[in-house]
Order: sequence, then C-alpha cells, then structure tokens
Amino acid sequence: MEIKELTRAELEIMQILWSIERGFVNNILEAMPEPKPAYNTVSTIVRILEKKGFVAHKSFGKSHEYYPVVDRQSYTRGFMSNVLNNFFGGSVGNMVSFLSHEKSISVAEADDIIKMLKGEE
Repeated sequence: MEIKELTRAELEIMQILWSIERGFVNNILEAMPEPKPAYNTVSTIVRILEKKGFVAHKSFGKSHEYYPVVDRQSYTRGFMSNVLNNFFGGSVGNMVSFLSHEKSISVAEADDIIKMLKGEE
C-alpha cells in the first residue's frame, strides 16, 4: 500500500490521534496548541483524513469517534521511502551523506536511518 503524503495540518491532527489513540473532534481540538483552529476546520480535516484512508470512525448517534488506521511507524516509513526515492535516487548512502553535511548526525543516527528505511525497526 502506498502511503500518501499528508499536509502540515493533516499531519498535526494525525500526531494528536496517534497520541490519544481515539477521540471526537472536541478531543482533538483540546489537544491542539493555541491559537486553536475552528471546530469546523478540524472536522473537515478529519473527514479528509478519513477519505485518504488514514482515519476511520465509530458512530455514536450523530457524533463520530475517530481513530487512526495507519500507524505512525508505517506513515514514517512510507514518507521516508518517498523522500529517498524522489530526492536521492533511492540511495540511502546519498541521503545519509546529505544529512551528515546539512545536519551534524552521529554514526548511530545514520545507522538508525538506514535500519528504519530497511524496515528493521
């Protein structure tokens, strides 16, 4: 299954759902930093996430309790794989070299990146 990339707003809501595991729009809104977006904005983004296949819901009358169906690790692995393929020609070495020049990363961090991309974690 190919993981679609999330917008910044979608990712912010997914981070909250991954943390709280399940919740209503009000629960998501409560966990957001100030200034909080409008209730309708959060509701719309959650419905978009559901259409994209990241979130599902359980109905309680007219209310919906949302929960993630794509876990954080799967999203991260898919996202990093897309970055690897789209920007570094699929070469882990090129990506690690780029990161080591742009950001001071340790050998252990480089090893962790390689393991993650290989799906070993």
